[in-house]
Amino acid sequence: MLGTLRKIVQEVNAAKDLKAALGIIVLRVREAMGSQVCSVYLLDPETERFVLMATEGLNKRAIGKVSMAPNEGLVGLVGTREEPLNLEHASEHPRYRYFAETGEERYASFLGAPIIHHRRVMGVLVIQQKERRQFDEGEEAFLVTMSAQLAGVIAHAEATGSIRGLGRQGKGIQETRFIGIPGAPGAAVGTALVVLPPADLDVVPDKHIDNIEAELTLFEAALEAVRADMRNLSEKLATQMRKEERALFDVYLMMLDDSALGGEVTKVIRTGQWAQGALRQVVTEHVRRFEMMDDAYLRERASDVKDIGRRLLSYLQEARQQALVYPDKTILVSEELSPAMLGEVPEGKLVGMVSVLGSSNSHVAILARAMGIPTVMGAVDLPYSKVDGIELIVDGYRGEIITNPGKVLREQYEVLAEQERQLSEGLDVLRELPCETTDGHRIPLWVNTGLLADVVRAQERGAEGVGLYRTEVPFMIKERFPSEKEQMAIYREQLEAFHPLPVTMRSLDIGGDKCLPYFPIKEENPFLGWRGIRVTLDHPEIFLLQTRAMLKASAGLNNLRILLPMISGIRELEEALHLIHRAWCEVRDEGLDVIMPPVGVMIEVPAAVYLTRELARMVDFISVGSNDLTQYLLAVDRNNPRVADLYDYLHPAVLEALQRVVKEAHGEGKPVSICGEMAGDPAAAMLLLAMGFDSLSMNATNLPKVKWLLRQISMDTAQQLLARVMLLDSPQVIHSTVQLTLRNLGLNKLINPSAAV
Repeated sequence: MLGTLRKIVQEVNAAKDLKAALGIIVLRVREAMGSQVCSVYLLDPETERFVLMATEGLNKRAIGKVSMAPNEGLVGLVGTREEPLNLEHASEHPRYRYFAETGEERYASFLGAPIIHHRRVMGVLVIQQKERRQFDEGEEAFLVTMSAQLAGVIAHAEATGSIRGLGRQGKGIQETRFIGIPGAPGAAVGTALVVLPPADLDVVPDKHIDNIEAELTLFEAALEAVRADMRNLSEKLATQMRKEERALFDVYLMMLDDSALGGEVTKVIRTGQWAQGALRQVVTEHVRRFEMMDDAYLRERASDVKDIGRRLLSYLQEARQQALVYPDKTILVSEELSPAMLGEVPEGKLVGMVSVLGSSNSHVAILARAMGIPTVMGAVDLPYSKVDGIELIVDGYRGEIITNPGKVLREQYEVLAEQERQLSEGLDVLRELPCETTDGHRIPLWVNTGLLADVVRAQERGAEGVGLYRTEVPFMIKERFPSEKEQMAIYREQLEAFHPLPVTMRSLDIGGDKCLPYFPIKEENPFLGWRGIRVTLDHPEIFLLQTRAMLKASAGLNNLRILLPMISGIRELEEALHLIHRAWCEVRDEGLDVIMPPVGVMIEVPAAVYLTRELARMVDFISVGSNDLTQYLLAVDRNNPRVADLYDYLHPAVLEALQRVVKEAHGEGKPVSICGEMAGDPAAAMLLLAMGFDSLSMNATNLPKVKWLLRQISMDTAQQLLARVMLLDSPQVIHSTVQLTLRNLGLNKLINPSAAV
């Protein structure tokens, strides 16, 4: 059964279009099941009818002509019930409907299975036979399995056709939407340029060589050529990106070093393997190790290794790529975008990006947000290789790609992009103004940082402090744990840059979707495993060293705050506080007069929500990590496109938890802040203000919009909205209520730009 399934799926995948794919399906399924008829009916989204699209056994002249509404016939019944139907004598069923043009009156037995892709019923797969008999369990299981396997293939074939501007029946159509994950906010209209891998390592064979020195010389020349490429690309990006953001190219250069990938390939060549085979061997092993870790950051490193490998292979093969022609408004599309691909686009031409793989945590998404380029990641249903040269719209707010947009939609998005540009310019005037409601309620807006370049952006946008400095970022761009001295220098830069404003440094938070290549954590369920404080308490040497570096960096500045992630109980907090006190004593013993900084706890585990009062008694402040708290409360991996629509920080359970945390923390007289995507959503910020959060911390890009909105409303308006929202039990209704309030205040268009399109 599995062998037959695999062969059919492979053959269908190779079909040139949807019509050919459906023809192969009905022919091969009929053969595999030994039935007399196999037919495919697809649901036409325009007419909402199941249309006969392919058949073997029925009259082929009926294709495209016979159709049924969801409440008609056996096909409609299978489609609406979304489950298989197995009948010994179809014509005796009350829902049976006879179509003379099909010639199906000769066939008695009927077995139908729904074709469902991402919850959407796409159609029905049917087999029929002349003799009266019920199909056995094995046959039913095969058809159900086949329809499930083919759903994605049909969706892909359909998508490919729609990109060419053709509907299911070959009719001309206009725009088609594909869903991904928002990578960087903004909207762009432009021409797709598909970047395919320059060379395919997977097909490189093994080959024994005798002249090892000549092969080493060849490989060294390829290494030097790629190094030169990386330096040139970094220089080209000098005017588009800040120096610190170009550090990713330094990571590439480090990979080429003799102590890294370059050295490993050289060792394999010395065993008698030719350079291309040695390169394939080393790169494949690195990629396999990283991809097995099953986390976003390491997958990103795997894509970097693949990119380096392809570039080296390209030089080794002396395959001179034809120079790409970049349109004026280039939308870069690839299966897996790399930072180097961004650098190859001439300055001023890149307006948007689409990556089939990756998440909002990918290096490319981080760079895109830094450069202000609308980006969609994880567009798994987009047949990316087919879109080259066609017009696209990239909606980075909603994570949508629209192919072949009509004139009206194109104009709407062009207006939106221009409005967004003007809005950003208009919000610059708010930089020096406080975030204060119309009735005088003041709330500080802080930023989340990780890269040094975040400092400049934060200061340009008028940040009043750092609510979350992600200390894992410096750890991730190194090939080993940074020393105490190295960490101290990095932390000192952050503290000095914001002095005298507070800088909240989170202790090393790895695990889950954030792992270090030199400290791999292999787990079946990393989000519920060894991460955050759990790792550093098990490795006190890492925790103590980092804490000492933070304390030494704060000498004479006294604007440090330490934040502990992933705390789920009192014992963890007691251990962490003991280690912090020990590190402080050690630093004081070294003769440094450092004051003990405020220490806080992150509330991001549901257990901590119920322990807020007890935790607050032991620390100086509380900070809610809205991203992880939402993820854990709703049991939804926020990086998984399949369940992305379930991840919603306006879910009633999340709002209840947040309100409880504020009340309990304030009950102990402790301030409470919130960091994460929620704090940077202007609409959600209204609710957080009303709940009583003492500060909001967000991405620097979002800060001006949040400040602008909160300066337009009164505390009373926000509290009235919160009171209404807390009575609702549906996230969708909560969103609608918030948006309606903003619309009534005349603020909606500026806050959720693509909602109006």
